[in-house]
Amino acid sequence: MTGQFAMDLMWWLSMVELPALGGLFWLIQHQRERQDQIVQQMQAEHRAAIGATRAALSDFKLDVAQRYASIAHLKDVETRLTEHLLRIEAKLGHPARI
Repeated sequence: MTGQFAMDLMWWLSMVELPALGGLFWLIQHQRERQDQIVQQMQAEHRAAIGATRAALSDFKLDVAQRYASIAHLKDVETRLTEHLLRIEAKLGHPARI
């Protein structure tokens, strides 16, 4: 009986268990390779998206600088602020230091 049991066990291991374990090993390796490819693809897409976002941000900054903060406007604001500060100093009686 023990000889038959040992033979059945050997048959079971060689015909069922080993191919099943081999299949599981192959499946795990295949999934790991697939996940690595997906991660690399996502990283490349992420880098491209960051690059596009940086380019869009620099374009937006340039647009804002050209449209809303012209040199003439900044000089005008600076002149008005300086004049206003000089008037405040005159009212307070302090000499202007420029």
